[in-house]
Amino acid sequence: MKHESKKPESMKPDSMKHKNDLYGDDITQTADEDHPPAIPAATIVLLREHQGNSEVLMLHKTAEIDFGGLWVFPGGKIDDKDYAGGDDDHVAARNAAVRETVEEAGITIPGDDFIYFSHWTPPPKPGRRYATWFFISSTEDDHDISIDGDEIQNHQWINPGDALLRHQTGEIGLAAPTWVTLYQLSRFDTISETLTQLDQREPRVYQTHMGKNAEGLRTTMWTGDAGYDDWDATISGDTHRLIMSPDGFEFHHSAVEY
Repeated sequence: MKHESKKPESMKPDSMKHKNDLYGDDITQTADEDHPPAIPAATIVLLREHQGNSEVLMLHKTAEIDFGGLWVFPGGKIDDKDYAGGDDDHVAARNAAVRETVEEAGITIPGDDFIYFSHWTPPPKPGRRYATWFFISSTEDDHDISIDGDEIQNHQWINPGDALLRHQTGEIGLAAPTWVTLYQLSRFDTISETLTQLDQREPRVYQTHMGKNAEGLRTTMWTGDAGYDDWDATISGDTHRLIMSPDGFEFHHSAVEY
């Protein structure tokens, strides 16, 4: 008789999972040392004003690579050469953001004015995951964006609020860190206000924990959320979480001002 092995309940595919939820089927609490370390990476959120409208440069990844099919900001893994003979991770991250913008979008943006405003690490899990420095800057130049048609299949300058609406309708795919960043950008009226406010704040660190809320919906939690320490999204209290319903993302952040 043939015996079929059964996956533990925590490992079964979740029918309540949003298609842009990249955090794996197993969302049980686990320790960093039980899995490979997160790979250092960096990205640049590049803003411009166009016809009186604030826009951000976004790139569309091809399906066969990490973050495949999603819209992202220019960026990628930090290489050894990004350290430029030193050992400063922050300097290397800035250099990587500059380099990746050249490689992915065909434009050179000086890194001197980059503002480091957030850092994102997914929950511990098997396989590759990336610990990513997020920088932001702006440009007044009308750049001719050049993509390779291989890893990057399309690009667009888009208003942050419009990008969120297009994600809600399923027109574009966004990972959680990209979604939250666009949400943050959408709260500001001008690029000048965006850069000033983010430059004055301490960089926000998102060490992601996962759980399910009382409705059974997969939920990311960050520092300040009542359920963060216990990886338990059913705990009531202050919120700093993204509920990833199959129908869309919903951000709750009573504990943190955006």
